[in-house]
Order: sequence, then structure tokens, then C-alpha cells
Amino acid sequence: MNVPKPYLVRTGLDGILDGLQEGDPFPPERELAARFGVARETVRQALHELLVEGRIERRGRGTVVSRPKLVQPLSLRSYTEGAQRMGRTPGRLLVTWENITVDAEIAAALDVSPSARVMHLERVLLADDVRIGLESTYLPRHRFGDLEQHFDPTTSLYSAIRARGVKFGSATERIETVLPSPREAELLESTTAMPMLLLNRRSVDVDGVPIEVVRALYRGDRVAFEATLDDR
Repeated sequence: MNVPKPYLVRTGLDGILDGLQEGDPFPPERELAARFGVARETVRQALHELLVEGRIERRGRGTVVSRPKLVQPLSLRSYTEGAQRMGRTPGRLLVTWENITVDAEIAAALDVSPSARVMHLERVLLADDVRIGLESTYLPRHRFGDLEQHFDPTTSLYSAIRARGVKFGSATERIETVLPSPREAELLESTTAMPMLLLNRRSVDVDGVPIEVVRALYRGDRVAFEATLDDR
């Protein structure tokens, strides 16, 4: 049976990774091409696949083995809780905090009039100082406007909301794969060719009153999501 060279190269790279630890240098493209007896383009494509999967990463002029992806639960827990559960240090960088009017879809999701001012909070999400996500949160200002005076945007928004006595009831989420815009790629220190996981969420409290609409973009090479399912 004639096994395709790309498959042989990818299998060989997987074997090399099995013998390395996080942070170890990965062999350069030229060395790998000579080892497997293939063109450098074949090796380059296999390395790109590993980059997208988050198993290796560029560091300076070289390539090293990545640390495991941050696994986020699909639940009404905050990003902070998910990061800490994996022993990672969460952080946030404020990009935008403004009061704006939004399109009809977001206004309807928040149950506000199209002319109402909505609080928009945009932050870069960090794990151990590595940029892994870009989160845009829309909150009804008539309900959460006082956060402007009391909330530290580098901390957990969910904790601040819960501290006000608001109890999350449920959320609807949709996840899909997208490519980032040039601005998004720059904020995430990535490229427009790196696939991202786009999460759209609408959360309501225990009385069904809207809390937030969220658009969160996560680096596909840095983050994975998991859910616990049952048949009840």
C-alpha cells in the first residue's frame, strides 16, 4: 500500500511530539524535510496543522512545544473560574468601555428600545499573560450603569454582577469557527489565517430578565470548550 507522504510526515511529527515536553524546541523545517525525505512544503503544511491545533507555537525564530489548551466549561461560570480550575492565572486588558446604541438584534436580546444606551465592555482575556480571547459584552445600562463607578474591568464581571444580588438563570450559546479581522488578530497577537472559536451568548436571570449579550472570540490554538451532558 502506497501511504501518502503528508500522512507519513504528520505521523512522524506526532511521534516526535510524544517524546517532548512543554517548552522543548521542535526540530526546524529543513531538518524535518531531510529526515522524512520530502519537500519542505510538505513539512510546512504539517507544521501549520500543529500550529492551528495548538500543539506547537512560534517563539522568536524557532518553534517549541505548546502547553495544553485552556479548557473552558460551557456553563454559567466565569472565565476566571475556568482558568483557575486548570491552574492558570486569569487576567484582562481593557480595550473599550463605552455607552452606545446597538443594532436591532442586540437591542431585542437585551429587551431595550433601539434608541436606548447600552454599556459595551471590550476586553482581551489572558491566561498566564498570554492573550487567548477577545470578549465584547453588552449590558442594559438602566440595570447595570452603576458598574461604571464600582467595577474594575480587570476583574471578573460575573462576580461583580452576582455581588449586586443578580442570580444567573440560564443562557443560550452558539459556537462556530471564524477567521478574525485584522484588528482582532492584532489584539490577540495572532494572524488573520488562524481559525478562531466565536461564542455568542445571551444570559438571563432567574426571572428571565436579560443580563447580557456576549460576543467572545477565542484563539483556536489556545482554547477548547467542554460540556457535561446527560439524558435527563
